[in-house]
Amino acid sequence: MDAYQALEKLIAGNRRYVTEKYAKADIGFNKRAELIKGQQPFAIILGCSDSRIPPEIVFDQGLGQLFVVRTAGQVVDAVVLGSIEYAVEHLDVRLILVLGHQDCGAVKAALENKQGPVHIASILQSIAPAVETAKNRTGELLLNAIKANIEFTVEKLQSTSPILKKAIMRKGLQIIGAIHNICDGSVTLDYT
Repeated sequence: MDAYQALEKLIAGNRRYVTEKYAKADIGFNKRAELIKGQQPFAIILGCSDSRIPPEIVFDQGLGQLFVVRTAGQVVDAVVLGSIEYAVEHLDVRLILVLGHQDCGAVKAALENKQGPVHIASILQSIAPAVETAKNRTGELLLNAIKANIEFTVEKLQSTSPILKKAIMRKGLQIIGAIHNICDGSVTLDYT
């Protein structure tokens, strides 16, 4: 499945989620038995760990359809990048969707310049450049910081990994940002 077909499938699933017209999720015994042979997810979702936005539910997908990596503030470190590279290189996934969301607590904490234990501080430090960019934009500061964090994450994925760069050039890999509205459930691709 190419990136555009994968994106259409995600959009259709989110539409079902928003309208509460869910597809029958394939999560039963037969599907589990089928997946023992291997996985073929059609998209990678790099999302926030926030419990309000589980990608399989937000995009109305069943077992084996999404390769999901979640961290607070969808921060990218070596383990996250390696996980994504694995899905691109070995599972031949052609779409990475960086999914931020409204009211992100990690971005909010970075905006408030909160301090925390060393590992929490590393998350906030990763988000800090997006916060600085957002301060120069007009509009609501938190929403601008969330959008800037999505943009920074997309850019980091596009520029940091030789494996992803090669897949962009040779396989048509697309890396796209999106924002989830936690009130109505919708995912917006054109959020700028």
